[in-house]
Amino acid sequence: MANTFTRYVSKSVGTTPVVLVTAASATQTTAIGLTLSNTTTSPITASVYITASAVNYYLVNNATIPVGGSLALFGGDGKVVLNTGDAFTVVSGTASSLDAILSVLQIT
Repeated sequence: MANTFTRYVSKSVGTTPVVLVTAASATQTTAIGLTLSNTTTSPITASVYITASAVNYYLVNNATIPVGGSLALFGGDGKVVLNTGDAFTVVSGTASSLDAILSVLQIT
C-alpha cells in the first residue's frame, strides 16, 4: 500500500460547479483539508458538496466569505472520507470569484 498526499486546486471558480476530485476505485480517498478564498472586492457565497450515487450531500451551502477572507471548511481533526465514484464539488454564487484548495490522502 502506498500513502500519497495530494493537492487539488481550482482558480476563479464561478457559478458553474467544479469537481475537484472524484474518488478512484481501489483507492481509499480521505479529504483532510479544504480552503476557499474570496478573490473579489465584494462578499461571495460558496457551496461544497459530495455527489454520491447521483445525490448531492452538502458540507456547506451558500456560506458567506467576506472580502479578502477565506473559509477553512475542515482540517485538523475533521476529515471527509470519499467512496469510489464520489465527486467532491465546489461552486460560488459569483462568477470567477473563488479559489479552492483541497488536500487529500490517497491510499492505494
